[in-house]
Amino acid sequence: MLPPLLSRLALPVIAAPMFIVSNPELVIAQCKGGIVGSFPALNARPKEELDGWLTRIRAALGPGDAPFAVNQIVHASNDRLEHDLEVCARHRVPMIITSLRAPGEVVRAVHGWGGIVFHDVTNLRHAEKALEAGVDGLVLVAAGAGGHAGTMSPFALVAEVRRIWNGPIALSGAITEGRQILAAQAMGADLAYMGTRFIATAEANAAERYKAMIAESAASDIVYTPFFSGVPGNYLKPSIAAQGLDPDNLPTADKTRMSFGSDRVRPWKDIWGAGQGVGSIVDAPPTAEVIARLRHDYAAALAALTRGESHA
Repeated sequence: MLPPLLSRLALPVIAAPMFIVSNPELVIAQCKGGIVGSFPALNARPKEELDGWLTRIRAALGPGDAPFAVNQIVHASNDRLEHDLEVCARHRVPMIITSLRAPGEVVRAVHGWGGIVFHDVTNLRHAEKALEAGVDGLVLVAAGAGGHAGTMSPFALVAEVRRIWNGPIALSGAITEGRQILAAQAMGADLAYMGTRFIATAEANAAERYKAMIAESAASDIVYTPFFSGVPGNYLKPSIAAQGLDPDNLPTADKTRMSFGSDRVRPWKDIWGAGQGVGSIVDAPPTAEVIARLRHDYAAALAALTRGESHA
């Protein structure tokens, strides 16, 4: 059963928090469209900007809009975590999405102000640790998801997690269409977790070439590698080639501090992440239009299923 906060969404979707790409304009548009909008706290730079971002989002959203979420990286490398949590507490952010380490202390803090916590996991062991920490829901990052994705089939991952957890699950991995949202629910998830589709929108803080590259690409244009950040992730091959690298022959070792020419190649800034669902994305319209299409496709798929048809 979903928490009350998430039980009245117009579409059962959480928009994934995307480094650099997610900004207040995108989050507001997502929430007004009836889905959970989110952004990484680290996108607000310097850290003093986070208060302003949350103030803008709060002011723009009304009681009929969907809730928003802030992503927090729970890791020793994030020296902003304490500051950013304090800011989120002041604004009573309704939902926190945590990544990397099991977020025990974060869960206690968020529950203290009445919020809920969902945690990113890529396998059963990580799910068990997150549940032990007391999270309210899990985000299953399956094969094909953009950015730092796992390698497990969504069928296998959902099935394994459902053996130990009957609470809220959001599923990530190449979900770009309304019928795929319905498929995620049929598999046993409660919500779809969508990122790549929202990179190619008018509000997203992404270079126009990045948006165009997503619209021009197919699943075969995605490469999965740990080369750029030390953690395996999915990236657009054309963005790798644009930096003078061969996307089909990248070293396997972590070379994040290696320089190519006079500039360091930076993941997310120079090397663009995307999921395998890019093949169904052909344009970059306003977020409201994307959500309207998703809702129409979802309703059509549900109606077809009710009629016993195999295709919408």
